[in-house]
Amino acid sequence: MLKPNLLAALNQQINEEYYSSYIYQAMVAYFEDNHLDGCAHWMRLQAAEEHEHALKIFDYVISRGGRVVLAAVQAPPKDWPSPQAAFEAALAHEKLMTANITKLADLAQSEKDHATNNLMQWYVTEQVEEEANVDDIVNKLKMVGGDGAGLFLMDRELKSRTVAAPGGAA
Repeated sequence: MLKPNLLAALNQQINEEYYSSYIYQAMVAYFEDNHLDGCAHWMRLQAAEEHEHALKIFDYVISRGGRVVLAAVQAPPKDWPSPQAAFEAALAHEKLMTANITKLADLAQSEKDHATNNLMQWYVTEQVEEEANVDDIVNKLKMVGGDGAGLFLMDRELKSRTVAAPGGAA
């Protein structure tokens, strides 16, 4: 059974993961509106991944006898000044999520809840990957600058993103 403060924190993280999916869906709309299909594709897969992250915690709470309580998801921004700014916003968001996961892992450790801590360690590892992936795109977009041909090539590269199957295979 989960302690009440840990259950509340897990429910909050479920909401945060749904917001992550929501903000990436907003970025899909932004990129589609700007005819950047590759960027939209990358964000669509990111949104689906964040939804899966929410469900992983959702199912975990249920498996531990807890009650999932969903909260309202705030509306995300709908526009960014540039594709680079959108990916910079995604990077800032991933850093925020890393901080949230770290706090949750710290709480699980302080409560001596080894099962929840184990789950959070998966998320800690996942966040390292998430930040690195978005940081790489941001750095490439900085190199491209305002060059339309460079953005075209980046967009084409991002369209090749695939979803990893369970166990890490692509």
